[in-house]
Amino acid sequence: MYYERIIDRYLSEWASHPIHKPILLRGARQVGKSTAVKHLGESFKYYVEINLEKQPDYIELFKKDLDVKRIVPQMAAMCSTPIVVNETLLFIDEIQESRQAIMALRYFKEDMPGLHVIAAGSLLEFVLDDIPTFGVGRIHSMYMFPMTFDEFLLASGEQLLIEARRQANADSPLPTPLHDKLVGLIRTFMLVGGMPESVVKWVETHDYLMCQEVQDDIISGYKADFPKYKKKVDPQLLSATMRSAASQATNKFVYAQVPGSYKTAEVKKALELLIKAGILIPVTHTSGNGLPLGDEADESIRKMLLLDTGLMLRLLNMQMGDTTAITTHILTSTAADLVNKGPMAEMLAGLEMLHYLSPNLHHDLYYWARQAKNATAEIDYLFSKDMQVLPIEVKAGVQGGMKSLWDFMRDKKLTRAIRSSLENFGKFDYVDLKADGAIRHVVILPLYALSQR
Repeated sequence: MYYERIIDRYLSEWASHPIHKPILLRGARQVGKSTAVKHLGESFKYYVEINLEKQPDYIELFKKDLDVKRIVPQMAAMCSTPIVVNETLLFIDEIQESRQAIMALRYFKEDMPGLHVIAAGSLLEFVLDDIPTFGVGRIHSMYMFPMTFDEFLLASGEQLLIEARRQANADSPLPTPLHDKLVGLIRTFMLVGGMPESVVKWVETHDYLMCQEVQDDIISGYKADFPKYKKKVDPQLLSATMRSAASQATNKFVYAQVPGSYKTAEVKKALELLIKAGILIPVTHTSGNGLPLGDEADESIRKMLLLDTGLMLRLLNMQMGDTTAITTHILTSTAADLVNKGPMAEMLAGLEMLHYLSPNLHHDLYYWARQAKNATAEIDYLFSKDMQVLPIEVKAGVQGGMKSLWDFMRDKKLTRAIRSSLENFGKFDYVDLKADGAIRHVVILPLYALSQR
């Protein structure tokens, strides 16, 4: 059974548009790229899927030249399926196995513009580094991530709950029973995570241990890829860096905390490779004085998020199904404790907000922290909205407990912010008599409603 994904709408719009560049679908292994493309293929008369890793004979077609008018008929003959303009969706999976196949994508746009072509690959970013101008203006990239909480709710049959939540806002909060149900479901989502195979296993069995087995297999698959990343990078260093990123999640990443007495330059290289593979998501420090946020970003100061909360817990050796401290904390702690203690809520918030952004662009995450010695002021995330900086604090507490947020808004002369927590919808209006007398407006947006940001 196929579970609806956010990217489906974007792929359908691309397929129906009379002008469609070949798509390069980018994202980490096991996030559902192939499944989404196969689902799109059901709307075509013919669907052709070629996996260059499993079917290396097809690589030979690209070696003579990059003439797609020659390659396509030969490909059709090999797979015994017509490849017809406007009738066939051609999917080339694991395209990183052939640089020539990647280079050929540009010629589909030039020589067969009516043919629908999508390519994907699990370690694609490393190959693209070597051919950075391969398809500028001729190929369209889309970015795919693990499932969001909304996608998890849809897979769980909770469409009506989503619709009820979408009707709620700061002036009209959810009824307590619906709020409590969503809080319980997002606790579950923290454990299950958004890797599609894990979500499917949860929907089928409601067994955390079965999800754990899936997550272990995914992590093992990532580790098996490590020797392929770059020949001069120690796979053990990559593994150690990934585990360290899990333990340092939502804190400034400290290279020295990676075990093994590695040099900073070595760890930095491993970190960048894990980012390219989509396993780690950087959150970069910025001064937050204006837009674009990247203009004042400092890449030497970054936090790291793993691509999925469930995988992070597995990397921290959480034994799901046992009454470990972290399991108990997630499943039974008060909403305030779950948000304020530990990295789970902050990490989930960052991933959720990233995953709801348009897949047609690459997006970066930013945060702010006061850099003075012994300073503790920090804003978890900064986004842009309506041409202004929008600070987002992941915290459960009363109005007086948001000193960093009030100070940041005052310093940057901002009037709007979001506090995300496991509280119900709500808001604070604060007349800032310490500064210009402006009314500063903070909306309380529950963690389970970040798609409504």
